[in-house]
Amino acid sequence: MDSPAVPPSVPSSVPPSVPSDDEASAFRALADPTRRQILEDLRGGELAAGEIASRFSISAPSISRHLGVLKGAGLVTERRDANRILYSLAEERLALCVGRFLSSVCPEQIVLRNTKWRSAPEGDAS
Repeated sequence: MDSPAVPPSVPSSVPPSVPSDDEASAFRALADPTRRQILEDLRGGELAAGEIASRFSISAPSISRHLGVLKGAGLVTERRDANRILYSLAEERLALCVGRFLSSVCPEQIVLRNTKWRSAPEGDAS
C-alpha cells in the first residue's frame, strides 16, 4: 500500500493576508482579557510592572506572565530604570498585525472607517 502523500511546503506565493507564526502570536496574546486590559492601560503611556499589577486582583507573578506573553508577541516593550521594569505599548506592531488582518477580511470597512474619521472633525455635529 502506498504511503500518503506528503503535503508540499507552503509556496512563496502565499498572499500576505495569510498570518505568519509571528502574527499569530499577537492574536494569541490578544485572546486574553487581562492582556487586552494591560494594553489599554498602557495606551496612556509607560507604566512600571508594579503599577500594572496594582490595577488587577490577580497575583503579581500572574501579571508578570501576562507581560511576558505580550512582550514575546512584540506588543509591549520593556526598559529598565534602576530596579524597575517599565512597559510601553508597541503601537505600530499592534496596528500592523490587526490592520493587516482587518484589511484582508473586511477591506470595505477600513475604507468606510477612514472616510468617517477624516470627515468627523469637519462635520462633527455630535
